[in-house]
Amino acid sequence: MLGRGRHPRRPSHGQLYALIARETTILCEYTTTSGNFQQITSTILNKIKPEDGSMTYVYDEQYAFHYIVDGRLTFLCMADAEKRRIPFVFLDDVKNKFIATYGDRANSALALSMNEDFGRTVKKTMDYYNDPANDATAAAQKKLDAVKNVMVQNIDLIMERGEKMDLLVDKTEQMQQNAQQFKKTSQQLKDTLWCKKVGEGRTGRVH
Repeated sequence: MLGRGRHPRRPSHGQLYALIARETTILCEYTTTSGNFQQITSTILNKIKPEDGSMTYVYDEQYAFHYIVDGRLTFLCMADAEKRRIPFVFLDDVKNKFIATYGDRANSALALSMNEDFGRTVKKTMDYYNDPANDATAAAQKKLDAVKNVMVQNIDLIMERGEKMDLLVDKTEQMQQNAQQFKKTSQQLKDTLWCKKVGEGRTGRVH
């Protein structure tokens, strides 16, 4: 159970959750896992001011909530706290794609009305920035000037008494993916050893 105090370091999984909101109305959201973090992002949305620009709130040194404000729109994601640059490059990418796709339509859209359509775009973009094979770090370095002045605060500073809750994140899906990769690797090793054994048997055959 995640809560207060220090926690052991975990493997980094990058961005876990993202949303686009018009003020406090969520227009689109996507997550790679499950948990109660939507409740926390709802609290953050209620605290955001149009003049905020960009901000990071760190939760118990494990997770961070990053956001960019553009007019009435907020682009927010939850990610592992140890990475600060890539989440903002990810958010900037999502913002540009969203504005190019919808423009002024976002000003009158209903809650979650863009989920089915733009959710696929968010997923594709998140998968790209979460994949170590892609050179997202280099892209983040190029945009360093855009994020170096982002204010980083502890989330306790915006939580009223009784608002803070234990942040629960279900890593079951990630564990399943790791298990599938292990199974695949094990099968490949098994096939390689079998082929080697067959090859040695043929080599040692007497004619």
